[in-house]
Amino acid sequence: MNITSIFTILLIALSLSIDAFVVSIAAGVTIKKLKVWNALKIAFIFGFFQAFMPVIGWFFGGMIRGILEKIEYFVVAGIFFLIGMKMILETFLIEEEKERDYTSFSILLILAIATSIDAFATGLGFSILHDAIVLPVIIIGSVTFITSLTGVYIGNNSQKYFGNYFSIVGGIILIGIGTRFLIKALKVL
Repeated sequence: MNITSIFTILLIALSLSIDAFVVSIAAGVTIKKLKVWNALKIAFIFGFFQAFMPVIGWFFGGMIRGILEKIEYFVVAGIFFLIGMKMILETFLIEEEKERDYTSFSILLILAIATSIDAFATGLGFSILHDAIVLPVIIIGSVTFITSLTGVYIGNNSQKYFGNYFSIVGGIILIGIGTRFLIKALKVL
């Protein structure tokens, strides 16, 4: 690992897991009688995709790394700014969703892919920074599994939606990480 510290990876993992956490809360709210199997299935699928998408981004980044080496910190800062802003803006633009069966595999697959697009961009950032991908993938997947499992139980037990607040916090954290990379790009740090 070159540039990204374990603490930063944990912050990234927490931020990336927020979308899956929010969807897991919504899933928990819709499940009348929660079974452990359903909670584990939701958490595993979200954790797997959050871990898998950075790998794809990392390999893609390796293909274009030479082009971006001179501006790598600016690119990574831009990625985190865009992801963070997207998370915050989506909080205010999302309409009320219709009821869905969040335990069906097809719905979970679609939701897992949708909530892990940001993880793809993060993998691209790790590649541009010449960071190894194995440790971040393990941490991102594990954190997402734990937060998703927790989200299912919170949603099921509380019957309330807390999603908007968590998305805003996640977006702010990612913008903060982007600011850190921008400062490095400007050689201020």
